[in-house]
Amino acid sequence: MASFQERYGPWAVVAGASEGIGASFSRRLAGRGLNLVLLARRAGRLEELASELRTKHGVEVKTQSLDLGATNLLEGLKKATADLDVGLAIYNAAYSPIGRFLDVRLEDHFDVINVNVRGPLVVSHYFGQRLAARGRGGLILMSSMSGYQGTAMVANYAATKAYDTILAEGLWYELQEQGIDVLACVAGATLTPSFEQSTDRTPSSWLARPMQPDEVTGQALRDLGQQPTGVSGRRNRFGATLLGRILPRRAAIRMVSKETEHMYR
Repeated sequence: MASFQERYGPWAVVAGASEGIGASFSRRLAGRGLNLVLLARRAGRLEELASELRTKHGVEVKTQSLDLGATNLLEGLKKATADLDVGLAIYNAAYSPIGRFLDVRLEDHFDVINVNVRGPLVVSHYFGQRLAARGRGGLILMSSMSGYQGTAMVANYAATKAYDTILAEGLWYELQEQGIDVLACVAGATLTPSFEQSTDRTPSSWLARPMQPDEVTGQALRDLGQQPTGVSGRRNRFGATLLGRILPRRAAIRMVSKETEHMYR
């Protein structure tokens, strides 16, 4: 049986690597001996993380400042990785303006779609072709519990996360015959800098208590190659069952929407 490094190395790409879950993925992969390409808009944050990983783990790390919602994303991916043997691609970037749907500018809604839908599509297609050609590898798309039902205050974001989950599940089936493991990593509230900046309120429900990024990424790497969709954390797995199989649809929407309103209004 091939080792993790043999199956998913020698290079991994982490899109949205500058902080939070993306930085956690990067540290875990470097700890397993994979060289890394770190992608995000903030070049300074990427270089700080790259320096840490080179020093601590002795791996090669390349960085590329990219707008993952830009129309020229494909060209940027080619430039950053063309001469590398990439065995694992992770799309972690997400954009989520918070507010009632009609209060958010239409331009911002389009940015949500570009980062959360167009970006994963481009990354999946480009690296999917490359992984298929080498006959092994992995692809992880970050999704969210909000994608299991309509969610007030983040209605468009939730819709894009549903897309990410369903895309990954379809690719899990299609690409497994070519030796590619695909996972939709479904996270709940996570203590990332973005989350902490967006709210200072304590969740009213125990189901919404945030996890640490390392908990999410550890579960994702255990789930990769084992199942098409992995929900991070016991509370979230219970919540996914409750929302998706037990509660009536309208009750699930109301429950999650009220919690989201409590957190952000």
